[in-house]
Amino acid sequence: MPELIHVKGKNVGRVILYALSTCVWCKKARNLLDELKIEYFYTYVDLLDSEENTRVKNEIRKWNSHCSFPTIVKDDGSCIVGFDEEKIRGLKK
Repeated sequence: MPELIHVKGKNVGRVILYALSTCVWCKKARNLLDELKIEYFYTYVDLLDSEENTRVKNEIRKWNSHCSFPTIVKDDGSCIVGFDEEKIRGLKK
């Protein structure tokens, strides 16, 4: 598992955001999670070393075959691919 950065907030289950450091949509997803005050963990996949990057992308493909970003995975097995404001807001419920 890559080093995950923890952001405190309301616990709605374990939420992991896989993002790229240069991705505008990833930044929007982080900002929305922050605005909603949801607890989550995130990692910037593009900043991982080569071996870890490959391993994490293979993990992401379990939920998102295109391995696009952002990908948000919840511990209940649900996944949000891309910046989908309505679905991200739905995490708070």
